[in-house]
Amino acid sequence: MLGFRRVPIACRSRLKALRGLYARYYNENTPEVRGLRLLGAWLSPSQFEQFNAKAHFDVVGCATGRRYRIHYGTQANVHELDDEGCLKRGWCFVPQGRLVPGDVMLAQKIALETSEIRALSVAINFVPKRKTCGGSPILPGTSPAGRRGYLLQPL
Repeated sequence: MLGFRRVPIACRSRLKALRGLYARYYNENTPEVRGLRLLGAWLSPSQFEQFNAKAHFDVVGCATGRRYRIHYGTQANVHELDDEGCLKRGWCFVPQGRLVPGDVMLAQKIALETSEIRALSVAINFVPKRKTCGGSPILPGTSPAGRRGYLLQPL
């Protein structure tokens, strides 16, 4: 016969703590969180602050010196900025494979900062739907903080 026995209180509290630790570890090690953590390690301090505050960061192209704004997302999320900081033109280029937003944004950042001309030669350009200057408003569900309730932490 299969019997059940009562687990002592001390063991129950250890099991509960272990379950809580496992749940926290699992939530902090999802692919999306790991991608954002890697992105955060590659951002400069000013880019890091900008990304945490506005869900986008600016980069400067290596060949032309143009400024680009990379928004949180995986496609059609790179915009060229004019001299006043307004969205001028959009660029759509993504790495191959199914990657999480943090990994896609990191690849876009590295491509623009190291081989801007090659990245733009494969990109599709488009006109932004709205022309905003100085920064785009944070819409619900667009910032990494709003998606999972976390912000990037400095390493």
